[in-house]
Amino acid sequence: MKPTTSRSRFLALVAIFASLNIVFDSIAGIPQFSDGVWYSWVFMTEPITGLVLPPSAAFLSTLIGVMAGHSIYPRGSYEFIFMIGAPVGSLISALLSRGRRRFVLVYFAALLSAYFATPISWQLPLWGMWDTYLAFAGLLIAHFAFFKNRNAKAFPLDLAFYAFIGLEADILFRISIFIPCQTYRLLAYTAEDLQFIWIAGAIMTPIQVAVSVIFTSTIGAPLMKIIEKTGLTE
Repeated sequence: MKPTTSRSRFLALVAIFASLNIVFDSIAGIPQFSDGVWYSWVFMTEPITGLVLPPSAAFLSTLIGVMAGHSIYPRGSYEFIFMIGAPVGSLISALLSRGRRRFVLVYFAALLSAYFATPISWQLPLWGMWDTYLAFAGLLIAHFAFFKNRNAKAFPLDLAFYAFIGLEADILFRISIFIPCQTYRLLAYTAEDLQFIWIAGAIMTPIQVAVSVIFTSTIGAPLMKIIEKTGLTE
């Protein structure tokens, strides 16, 4: 395949995933999914985007998707800040799937440290971010012991892990904007408001993550094999 043809097809693939992210980010979440971190269905496509595309392309594709999606389905001007979490999630999934676990581990450690160094976090339920702690623990295990003896049967489990970490990286980024960067003050949230959000998030957010992880691990493997056969990716 000629380089120019390969590049054109690759750009087409990036455009396709950007379009998918636009569509999913433009669809309002069903009632039980409308509160919390995600107000749309973009959490369904951001891990797949990161697994198929290289890191920089995954970030760009998802960024285009959420910028356009937020314009089509407005959620308030402040959401344009928090929406960066989605492309960050795609980026982290892409990096992790390519073996760059150390970078991802540093990302989680730095943002979690910033969170706990912020005084208002001391008034929030510690268990409210249990899924993020689980992701960090999984990263530690992966860094020291996991993926050493990979086989074809483990591939869907690998994809599930990459998706889970990417989604939790998205959540952690939004939390960092909200608490350490103290945008909660700009939005006039009190400690009591934040406590309610943390309790609700501890229930609803993991459900959304689980749905996306199951979706990614189910269609991810056949989708990636089809795309690899076309020669559109690295």
